[in-house]
Amino acid sequence: MELASYAEYAVRLVNSEEPVRGTDALTSIDAVRQLFGGTGRAAGLADDSDLPRLRAVRGRLRAVFEAASEGDQVRAVDLLNGLLVEYPVSPVISGHDYLDEQGRPRWHLHLADSAATATATYAALASMGLAMHLTGLGVDRLGICQAAPCRNAYLDTSTNRSRRYCSDRCATRANVAAYRARKRQEAADEQREPAQPVTSRVTSRVTSRVTSRVTSRVTSPG
Repeated sequence: MELASYAEYAVRLVNSEEPVRGTDALTSIDAVRQLFGGTGRAAGLADDSDLPRLRAVRGRLRAVFEAASEGDQVRAVDLLNGLLVEYPVSPVISGHDYLDEQGRPRWHLHLADSAATATATYAALASMGLAMHLTGLGVDRLGICQAAPCRNAYLDTSTNRSRRYCSDRCATRANVAAYRARKRQEAADEQREPAQPVTSRVTSRVTSRVTSRVTSRVTSPG
């Protein structure tokens, strides 16, 4: 697995909670295991103590995304550095379960196999992945969805750094809401513009014609 791909671990954990809607999917040991994909050594370590610990890490990771989304790059980096120091990786080369056509190991890195808890493993992977993504693509590639009330985190991998929403669904919802708001504003503007009375328009036309004729006679050579 590419190291930067572990950044998705950070997104997965942050988005297990929707603060504005008051929902939290991280409520059981099974939910902790699902963060890891349901299997593996780290998933097997999960117990009740990981729930409050992972929620605390989740809040700190969300703060990284929020700082980046607000343009405060230094704060985002400082917050992420704090996680990297507290949850360091311990990389080892492994080849188990990955064999090529000749039966030889496909060597790859495991980043946190020696971590003592599921939380320590997950936090180390998520923090390192986010650090790789940030240093490779930029702090501004970490974002918070702009389609209220959604506040999901996302990783911007667009070519022109233009992503603003966590999903196509939120992008569509935001565009529809913006379109309806424009239409409401246009209708309100039309109602505020006073309609010119018919008699006023007729008088204006007659006056304009008379003025034009008089001007024409005065300026004509005698």
